[in-house]
Amino acid sequence: MKIAGTQGPSIRILAAAALTLALAACGGGKTVVESDLGIKGAPDWVNKGTAVLNDKDGRLFHGVGSSSALGDEALQRSTADDRARAEVGRMLSTYLDVVGNDYTAATGTGSNASADQAVSRQIKAVTKVNLAGSKIIGRWKDSKTNTIYSIAELDLKQVKSTLENAASMNEDLRRYVGRNAENIFDKVSKEAK
Repeated sequence: MKIAGTQGPSIRILAAAALTLALAACGGGKTVVESDLGIKGAPDWVNKGTAVLNDKDGRLFHGVGSSSALGDEALQRSTADDRARAEVGRMLSTYLDVVGNDYTAATGTGSNASADQAVSRQIKAVTKVNLAGSKIIGRWKDSKTNTIYSIAELDLKQVKSTLENAASMNEDLRRYVGRNAENIFDKVSKEAK
C-alpha cells in the first residue's frame, strides 16, 4: 500500500470485540472517505483522515493523528503517533460495540448480567492485545504549520487471529464472530460512510 438507550460497559466491550472480528473477516470494496482538510501537498491519508478500508491491501483500520509544534520534534512525533493509535482504538471500539450488541441479541445473554460481564471481560482483553498490534505506517510534516501527522494501521487479519486464538474466550462467542464477522463489518463500514 502506498502511504504519501444506555448500555453498560459490558455490552460496549462485547460490541467492540464483534467489530474487530467482523472487520477482520469481511470482503468488499474500498471505503471512500471524504476529505475535509484540503491541505495542498499532503498525502491522501492526511486529507482523508481516519478510515476503515477494505481494498486490495486487506481489511484495515487506519487512524490519523496530528500534533502541532511542541518545541521537541521527538515528543511531537510521539504525540501524533499516540493520537493515531487512539483513533484506531476508537474505531475498534465501535466495531466491538456492534459485535457485542449483536451477540447479546442473538444469544439472549442480555438478561443474564453474569454472562454479559464475562463476555465483556473477554472482549476487553482481546481489544488490548489488538491495539498493541497497531503500527505507525507513515508520517508527514506540514512545512507551513510544522504540524506532524501520523497514520496507524491495524490489520484485521491480526485481529481475527487474536480472537481465534484467545484461550480465555467463550467458545460460543468465538463461533459467533467467525460466522458473522463479514456481515458485522459490512454494517459498520456502511455506517462509517
